[in-house]
Amino acid sequence: MNTSISRRRLLQTGAGVAGATALLPQWAMAQQAAINYWHTFTSQSEFAGLEAVMAAFHASNPDVMVTQENIPNPEFMAKVTAAVVSGSRPDVTMVASERFADLHAMGALIDLTDRLAAWDRRGDFDDSRFASITDADGRIYGLPAFAFVPWMYYRKDWFDAEGLSAPTTYAEFEAAAIAITDPAQGRFGFGMRGGAGGQSFIIDVMEAFGSPIVKDGMIGLDRDVAAQAVDWYAGLMTRHAAVPPSAPNDGFRQIMEAFQTGQTGMVWHHTGSFQDMSNLLEAGVEFATAPLPAGPAARVARLGYAYNCMTSDANADASWDWISFWGEPDAAVALLEATGYFPASSVAAADPRIAGNPLYAPASETLGFGGPPPSFPGYAGWSESSVLPLFQSVLIGQLTPEEAVDQMIAALEEAVQ
Repeated sequence: MNTSISRRRLLQTGAGVAGATALLPQWAMAQQAAINYWHTFTSQSEFAGLEAVMAAFHASNPDVMVTQENIPNPEFMAKVTAAVVSGSRPDVTMVASERFADLHAMGALIDLTDRLAAWDRRGDFDDSRFASITDADGRIYGLPAFAFVPWMYYRKDWFDAEGLSAPTTYAEFEAAAIAITDPAQGRFGFGMRGGAGGQSFIIDVMEAFGSPIVKDGMIGLDRDVAAQAVDWYAGLMTRHAAVPPSAPNDGFRQIMEAFQTGQTGMVWHHTGSFQDMSNLLEAGVEFATAPLPAGPAARVARLGYAYNCMTSDANADASWDWISFWGEPDAAVALLEATGYFPASSVAAADPRIAGNPLYAPASETLGFGGPPPSFPGYAGWSESSVLPLFQSVLIGQLTPEEAVDQMIAALEEAVQ
C-alpha cells in the first residue's frame, strides 16, 4: 500500500470533504494525538502550501496527526456557528481578521494569551499583528499564520502596447480600464469581483471616497459619499462597459481565470495568488504588480491576517503545537513559495527570497499605508448578506446607487443593534 503524501489525494479534499493526510508508517505508529483543522484554502497553490506545512509539521511532530478540512468562505460562518451550537467544534480553525468579532461574541475561540506570552518566537511578531485577534480586555485568541496584502495585477504587455503606466489613482485606473477594453477582441479593462467575496472591495471603495464604516468609535456610512462611491465603482460596468458582463456573479475563480486567459487587463486581489499567476503568465513581462490605486479621499488597502485559532481545548497541547509551528520561518517561507502569502513574522519576511524580489515591492509599499479591515459584531454578516447583493442589484439595474446605499445603511443599523 502506498502511504506517501500524494498531492492529487490532498487536492481532492478541496470540495469541502474532510481529507485525512496520508502519513508515513512511523507517524501512524507513533500517533498519540489527532486534531482536526478547518481552513478556507481553495486554490491548487494553497493546497500545495498546506501540504508542505503539514509534511514539515509531521516530520518534527510525529506524535500528532492533523486532519484538514476545507470550508469555502461563503459557508464558513454558518458552519462554525452550527459547530458551536451543536458542540462539534474542530480543534483549530483558520480565522480571517474581519470574522474575529463575531466568533469572539459567540464564544467560539479559546484564549491563547498565556501560551503566546511564553512562546519563544513571540518576539518575531510585531504587536500590531495581533491587533485584529485581541479583545477589549487585551486577551489574544490566535496566532497569525500569514498576511493578506492586497495589490493589483495588470497586463504589462497590454499596458506597454498602449503606452500606459500602472494607475496610482482611481481616475487613472478608470481611464486605463476604458483604454484597454476592446469588445471586438473579447477584452475588458478590469475583472470586477461582483460575486462571492467581492464585498470587501465595495466597502474599500466607499472608504476611499471618504465614507469610513467606523469613525471615532461610531459605526455608520455617509450616505451621499457612499452613493458616489457605489456609482463610480458600478459605473465601470454600467457606464463604461469596462468589465465582463458576468461581473455580478464573478468570484475568485472567475476573475483570476479571466485575467490569466487574456479576457481582462487588471484585477484586484492579494499576494496569495502570485504563484498561481506566475505559473501561467510570465512575471515582469506579461503581468506586473502594483499597489491598489488611491481614491479621492484616501488610499485604502486592508492588511488582513489569517489566524490559526483554537476552537476547542480537548486536545490543547497538540493544537498549540500545530498553531505555533506556522510561526516557524521555514514553515512561513514554504507557504510563501507555494502561494505568495506574505509571512506575518518579521524574521521570515526578511528572507532574501522575498526582500530581493522586485515584484514583491508593491506589497512592501502597501505595508506602509495599509490598515486593518473593519471589525465589529455583525460586520461579516452585513457585508456578505447586505452590501454584496445590494451592489449586485446596482450592477444589473435593479437599484440606483442611492437606493442601494439607503438599504445598506438600514441593514447596518440593524446588524449592530
